[in-house]
Amino acid sequence: MPKLRFIGGIALVAATVAGCGVAIPSPAEEDPLPSEPTMINYVDPSQVQGLSVRNMNGGDTGDRRVHVAYPSVDDAPRLSEKIRRTVTERLDRFTRDTSMNTALPHPEFNVDWQLAAASDQVIGVRLRTGESLGAGWAESRTTVWYDRVDRRALDSSALLRGDSALTELARIVRESLNGKGSRVDPRAIRPDAELFDSLSFNPHGELVVEFDDYQVAGESLGRVAVAVPAAEVAPLLSATGLRAQRAAAERARTSPPMGPDESIKAANTIKPPARSSKAGSVDCARVKCVALTYDDGPGPDTGRLLDTLARAGARATFFSAGSNAAARPELLWRMRQEGHLVANHTWSHRDLTSLSSSRIADQLDRAQYTIAQATWQVPTLMRPPYGASSIQVAAVARRLGLSVVRWSVDTEDRRDRDPGAIADRAVSQARPGAIILMHDVHGATVDAAPEIVRRLQEKGYTLVTVPELYGSRGMEPGRTYDSAASGGGSGESGSVTRALEKQAMP
Repeated sequence: MPKLRFIGGIALVAATVAGCGVAIPSPAEEDPLPSEPTMINYVDPSQVQGLSVRNMNGGDTGDRRVHVAYPSVDDAPRLSEKIRRTVTERLDRFTRDTSMNTALPHPEFNVDWQLAAASDQVIGVRLRTGESLGAGWAESRTTVWYDRVDRRALDSSALLRGDSALTELARIVRESLNGKGSRVDPRAIRPDAELFDSLSFNPHGELVVEFDDYQVAGESLGRVAVAVPAAEVAPLLSATGLRAQRAAAERARTSPPMGPDESIKAANTIKPPARSSKAGSVDCARVKCVALTYDDGPGPDTGRLLDTLARAGARATFFSAGSNAAARPELLWRMRQEGHLVANHTWSHRDLTSLSSSRIADQLDRAQYTIAQATWQVPTLMRPPYGASSIQVAAVARRLGLSVVRWSVDTEDRRDRDPGAIADRAVSQARPGAIILMHDVHGATVDAAPEIVRRLQEKGYTLVTVPELYGSRGMEPGRTYDSAASGGGSGESGSVTRALEKQAMP
């Protein structure tokens, strides 16, 4: 089971200087240490009533790898619309930039999110956008606010009283950085709302200012952030800013602290390996079986999909993204109770082949922990985003006890939102032992489910979870599985996987 090192987004290195708290991390760092004053006490999304997760992908984007997730709250539609516009503008720019250079190797655009605050008066959503144009990885951070009192969706600069307050905040931040020996250039700090587009509060009511990569330095330093003392920032705050500050402080007072021993104990509680509650009821060596698999969820329509599967007596394997799973743990529990299998699809859907071993492990660990806490079972399968795997990915998966699962049938539902076409591809390409790829975050895919299930069952197929396809042969950690079709041996994906395994051997 994963250890405390990733709980709450813990990073590797941070430094603090006198006055304002300043985090100047190593280039690999993403989030602050818990003792660091720029730490934001993120809200558990599962505790916010009416919250669901929306997903976007790049549609027909060729070699581009695009994944976007963001929250939608029932009583704050303007917030969701503002987030959607913010993300769409950046995605459009990314698409234009990558269209100009078709030689780029798999450019990637990725957005994940956290709740900076959530109360009866305000909601704050922190978006982290990562982009790779083929050389390196750059991140930007934007925090969007919704004032439930005024019913307005706002940029972070609206937490301040106006231009004069922004000018004063820029002065405070600039002076906190000046002469501290950091690699940040204080001259880059100016009263520009776009520069100060990620503002939130730590549990002490201090204003946390985050900067994007390359905004305040000539190199990528990872997360650069400053914490401005509450007494200094209070005169600068607008009514919305004061509400946001109170929300952070009130949550800190009402949330009982969990000590390290308790956190480690919770993370390490022994849980059994994931297994369908109906496993063993079908012998796929004797009957025709296929495995329906759904990636990226849970999404807004996942409950409806579960209803369809329950009515038909069918089961599936859900490769859940950790950030989505954290928002809807009750759906993961329902999956387990109804005989489905929940598996690992990483935390934020990054292309694992572009990451170091430690980052691959972090992506899998965080999702593993979240899914295990929701289902009380430890996943034994993982699916790499975009199906992109490597020797390194397989080696990390093996260490974590995870088999790598890809697919033999692609319904192309990421690009084609026609339920009839999705159903036709799923059924026409199905063979005994097939693993069928779909995504439960798309409404059209869920709409196609009744037709897919009906037609497959009429053809004599039994719909089972992925491990059931392999029966007594089992599935090995670190090995890649595309299909359990006859002639596939123990499920390896042909000569490519055998070569990967041979190279990965010490």
